[in-house]
Amino acid sequence: MKKLLVLGVGNILMQDEGIGVHAINEFWKEKEDWKNADVDFIDGGTFTQDIFYLFEAYENILVLDIVRANQAPGTIFCLEEDQLRKDKKQMLSLHDIDLLDSLGMAEMRGHRPYLRVVGIEPATIDWGTELTPPLAAALPDYLKIVRKHINEILGSSATA
Repeated sequence: MKKLLVLGVGNILMQDEGIGVHAINEFWKEKEDWKNADVDFIDGGTFTQDIFYLFEAYENILVLDIVRANQAPGTIFCLEEDQLRKDKKQMLSLHDIDLLDSLGMAEMRGHRPYLRVVGIEPATIDWGTELTPPLAAALPDYLKIVRKHINEILGSSATA
């Protein structure tokens, strides 16, 4: 079983909604830095329950997605699994329902990984393949925070 799956979700045809996938694309550019780490980076696209079987192969899942919390665009959120269940005011994108259902299905099949989400408040969700200027500007900080979480989860085995 691998230590960590970093799952970027979102629709890259809907501007900021695609932030998770854009982030994964950046991590793929760093693949040599991570080649000896116990981590996989996967583009989950618009994420459906159909990929729950992936969860069975990992101890931890780190999801990269938007979070709608009525904060300034580019505000970064780090949410543990219990926060997703307790805080009804905290609105992830539509993928959160599938995500929690997928965890439940993985658990029914015998293994439930630990979930953490690193999200970011979107500026605009509308047709377009580019991030809005506020999210494009926030992307380097977002990636830095994601790297921090990856290294924390992996412990000393991280290389990037």
